[in-house]
Amino acid sequence: MAENSSNSSRRPTIYDLAQIAGSSPSAVSAILNGTWKKRRISAATAERVTRIATEQGYAVNLQASLLRRERSHIIGMIVPKYDNRYFGAIAERFETMARARGLFPVITCTQRDPDLEFEAAREMISYQAEALVVTGATDPDRIADFCAAAGVRVINLDLPGRRAPSVVSDNFGGARDLTRLILSRLSQDFGAPSPLWFIGGRPQDHNTLERLRGFHAAHDEAGLTVPPTQVIMPGYSPDKAATALIGRDFPARFGIFVNSTITMEGVVRWLSETLDMDRVRLGCFDWDPFAALLPQNVGMVEQDVSSMLQQVFDAIAEGRDQPTRINVPCILRPLPARVGQP
Repeated sequence: MAENSSNSSRRPTIYDLAQIAGSSPSAVSAILNGTWKKRRISAATAERVTRIATEQGYAVNLQASLLRRERSHIIGMIVPKYDNRYFGAIAERFETMARARGLFPVITCTQRDPDLEFEAAREMISYQAEALVVTGATDPDRIADFCAAAGVRVINLDLPGRRAPSVVSDNFGGARDLTRLILSRLSQDFGAPSPLWFIGGRPQDHNTLERLRGFHAAHDEAGLTVPPTQVIMPGYSPDKAATALIGRDFPARFGIFVNSTITMEGVVRWLSETLDMDRVRLGCFDWDPFAALLPQNVGMVEQDVSSMLQQVFDAIAEGRDQPTRINVPCILRPLPARVGQP
């Protein structure tokens, strides 16, 4: 059988799978199209063939006519959320840039569910997608292995993987700069700065860990130590953020580093229901024009979506397949003071 690897554009056929499984091509075909029970093929054989098909990167082609074409011009993207300005901007810009290159973009939302992510990748490959952009995936390496077996190019975006090229924001640098800004505004508005509170994200999440590293680096520069109790990572959801803040002992004046615009919703809800908001200065990693109008908001970090996607399309065009990582600088957006000093 011809070598089926990331260096080969040839995708496995039913005949290849039959040879590996020790079955006839007709039996393999019946298993893959779901008619194996009518042919009295055993469940064990069906399970073995299905497993081999998955391992070999075989996907049932739902558009058989595409097999007669040299290229499909389809490029797929997986995104974790639609109800987020950052991922929405990625999806919209991706479509524009793909069409400008003569490609047909297909996008699906997978809700940070690893099984949904993998199934989405399988379906896109079944439609003969030529490349796949995996955005914010929880298990990008599983998808990368599958795409490599199928001979499909894959690029990770937003969250990195170890099996394919990755394009991510410079989360460390962006968080460090934002923390510096919040600490500076605390000094300006309240006198001497005190350690900030970090809220949002997940402790196993690469981007959260890099932002936390930048957060601590800026505190180290200022000669400040952040107590572990002031780092709160309940996830990104507004409800979890608001709940995690209830009952904590906050000083008379303090600052908050908010790790997402999604988390910002929960933080603002908690503040408005619990404290005098003039006691607080905060900044947020990610940009939202409405959140920028909050008087307590001293600045936000915007991820450079256009530059990130330019790197993605460059990697696809150049045929990169090594698991390199490109860090794209973020844009710090300081906001003017809108509340008076106490």
